[in-house]
Amino acid sequence: MNALCIRTAEEKDIPQLYELMLGYIVDFYQKPKPNEAELKKLIQHLMDHPETGVQFVAEKEGKLVGFATLYFTFSTLQVKRAAILNDLFVTTEARGHKAGERLFEACLGYIRENGFAYMTWETAKDNLIAQGLYNKMGGKLSEWLVYEIE
Repeated sequence: MNALCIRTAEEKDIPQLYELMLGYIVDFYQKPKPNEAELKKLIQHLMDHPETGVQFVAEKEGKLVGFATLYFTFSTLQVKRAAILNDLFVTTEARGHKAGERLFEACLGYIRENGFAYMTWETAKDNLIAQGLYNKMGGKLSEWLVYEIE
């Protein structure tokens, strides 16, 4: 069994990362299929502008089996940068092999090594598997309520 490698996304990953993100958006969250060029542009943007965010990938035997995306913002209350763990996804086949934990740890390590105030994230109310992972990793429910508008 080859080892799972967690690393930052690179240009060579764009085709596979696009397919992973498509599965995450369309299959997992059942959202409309995004424009291919726009999604690839987003991936490329993070590579070209690391001050805006970073993507980590989980690779096994040359195949990407998961990814996590951090977007950066600021905390006025702590006068530091903050990170939003916007995405954490592992393929069905790779689940149960600690890929999600390792991606989460990579994100957490990144924000700690770079002096961020905190990392925040959301998950669907019915995504009990993700909630189990986040609880296991030491995550706590925020005291803040999340609002949105479209």
